[in-house]
Amino acid sequence: MKKTRIRLITLIIIILMAILIFFPYRQAVVFQPRDHSMVFAYFPINDDQTFKIKYTHSIHLSDVVESYKILPNKEIQQYELMYAETAVGMPANAAEGEKFEHKNGKYYIKNMKRTFPYFYLRIGQVRANHRVIFQNKQYQLSKSIKPGTSVKVAIRNLNLLQQWKGVNILESF
Repeated sequence: MKKTRIRLITLIIIILMAILIFFPYRQAVVFQPRDHSMVFAYFPINDDQTFKIKYTHSIHLSDVVESYKILPNKEIQQYELMYAETAVGMPANAAEGEKFEHKNGKYYIKNMKRTFPYFYLRIGQVRANHRVIFQNKQYQLSKSIKPGTSVKVAIRNLNLLQQWKGVNILESF
């Protein structure tokens, strides 16, 4: 009787540990390299459901900031774009329903409702210096992801094992 009880308790502990390790509970913005043998990077999100990606435009060498929010269905919505030049590769006006502004030497496209289940980003090797802005802090992506790597940016729930295997961008600084 005692051995049966010990075995049952041991089995319950093993099941609980497996649940703790393999249950995906932590929502995160994940930067998954196309080459799945490479380690992915992520940052966990809780109440703050917005983030920005900032980079230096390769032609006119000025900063571009893309602002995103995470929707309840785990899609990513671009809601704003800020840049300094309307030259090559940058829009000169807003699309229907969006608002184009020029203020303090910067151009803004606001009220954007462009939604994606995910998008791809190539981490710049030379000038781009891609950074994530999250909770008013900047994190240089090349410190967590090899420059030149193409990554899929998506919202995922990660389990404890995945968090251990990945690189938390917020902790790599």
